[in-house]
Amino acid sequence: MAELEQRIAQGRGDEVADLVLRGGRVFDLITGALLEGDVAICGDTIVGVFDQYEAREVIDVSGLILVPGFIDTHLHIESSLVTPFEFDRCVTPRGVTTAICDPHEIANVIGAPGVRYFQQASQHTLIDIKVQLSSCVPSTHMETAGADLDADALAGLMGHDAGLGLAEFMNFPGVIHRDPGCMDKLRLFEGGHVDGHCPLLSGKDLNAYVAAGIRTEHEATNPEEALEKLRKGMRVLIREGSVSKDLHALQPLLTERTAPYMCLCTDDRNPLDIGEYGHLDYMIRELIRLGCPPLAVYRAATLSAAEAFGLKDRGMIAPGKRADIVAVGTLEDCDAQLVLAGGVVVNDTAFAKRQTVPPVGRASVKAPKVSAQDFRARGNRVDTDVIGIREGQILTDHLHEDIPITDGDKLPDLSRDLVRIAVVERHGKNGNIATGFVRGFGLQAGAIASTVCHDHHNIACVGVDYADMAVAANRLGQIEGGFVVVRDGQVLAELALPVAGLMSLDPFEAVRARLVDLRAAAKSLGVGLEEPFLQLAFLALPVIPALKITDRGMVDVNKFEIIG
Repeated sequence: MAELEQRIAQGRGDEVADLVLRGGRVFDLITGALLEGDVAICGDTIVGVFDQYEAREVIDVSGLILVPGFIDTHLHIESSLVTPFEFDRCVTPRGVTTAICDPHEIANVIGAPGVRYFQQASQHTLIDIKVQLSSCVPSTHMETAGADLDADALAGLMGHDAGLGLAEFMNFPGVIHRDPGCMDKLRLFEGGHVDGHCPLLSGKDLNAYVAAGIRTEHEATNPEEALEKLRKGMRVLIREGSVSKDLHALQPLLTERTAPYMCLCTDDRNPLDIGEYGHLDYMIRELIRLGCPPLAVYRAATLSAAEAFGLKDRGMIAPGKRADIVAVGTLEDCDAQLVLAGGVVVNDTAFAKRQTVPPVGRASVKAPKVSAQDFRARGNRVDTDVIGIREGQILTDHLHEDIPITDGDKLPDLSRDLVRIAVVERHGKNGNIATGFVRGFGLQAGAIASTVCHDHHNIACVGVDYADMAVAANRLGQIEGGFVVVRDGQVLAELALPVAGLMSLDPFEAVRARLVDLRAAAKSLGVGLEEPFLQLAFLALPVIPALKITDRGMVDVNKFEIIG
């Protein structure tokens, strides 16, 4: 940050400013007015607005509207399938200048070194990455993760400049029933920021959860749920990811009255969706299109987000604030023409000047080689628990179907869209393989498999043909993790994710192109889901109701227990 005296002198006009944006209008987030005048910048800080300034450098923004840089209040950068540096290149030109991330995907694979990788990367990106410390590694006792971060391990990661607090506390039963391990983590961060994660929680259970000091919530999927959480003091983050799409459901709740207490987040969004639709810029456009007042939407994307997380240095175009500025053609289009991140003009030259950090988590896929026989569904009950997919949500239905037993196996039934799902432990700890049934893929042949499998990130595989499932699972070990589509023993498409089985080392443009091929390959098998790979990944997350599967078996999330 520039010296105090220098900032004051440039703000007063006693010294020429380092940079001036001239000719545009500033969107005032207090009144909603569009105000004329220069924006003067000293180093990384705004020092003057609504006046005339001289500067060493002037950028003409005539005809454009200046808004604060956008703040994604909750996301997992790993879900973008690229490194933090490629994520930076992907979203910062769209106006996202702050990303509040939870690195619990990589933490569940390699533990503290994964968190430190994100902390180190945050020191070199143009986007300001805030690294929350992951609260639930593993997320529950009902899965095998690659690491375990207890309170002592988290204490060793505290104090980094990128830190804000404790990331989403997914084990809400552990909170409300006062699990000792959960209590140790909450005490460690008591008085600081703690992110929430409590889908469908209400009544006294929600009261208890909020009483623990948990301040935000991104899992609300309907207005009634969100309103109760708002009324109980939580900041509600409207989420629109690649799978979890809650924007349309929560949009009616976002008004100028509620905007100070609502924010925007993406949670999990991949480069293909970012390329086709956008990131926070898409959310802003869509909310305005649906009828939300632009003032409410831009507040939620900037000022309200900053205040919810105690970031007093950003969220407005005002003196003393960080120079995170987006120049758009219109508020409705949210079409970034120029982006400044900490006073730096975001362009190829700025990206090229960054230092990078060597990747971590290589060779993390240590699953045993599997065969077709490993995917048989052994059981002695015709009545069968079936995961029911809700497209666009990570909530699932707990269905029951009668599936006959044939030669000691329950076979997929394509006429009823009942196909095999399996999770294979891949961290080299126990070699567990669990199988079950899922409805909603529309799969007619072959198999798809992934090491992106929330949050333990074992191998998740769904298929019609057991031999194809084995080929897919084994291929993931050969490419260090990623996505694979197989039919008749042949790999139709794949994307290698060698960084902890979660992130590619390629540019985001190359990842986006391979995702196009993967979607097409999945569609050729009959899959009707828009985003089949992340939808598959969330079927293994045992903290989201109602029925999920881990390497230890089918999980009744409402009872928080493995089904015998």
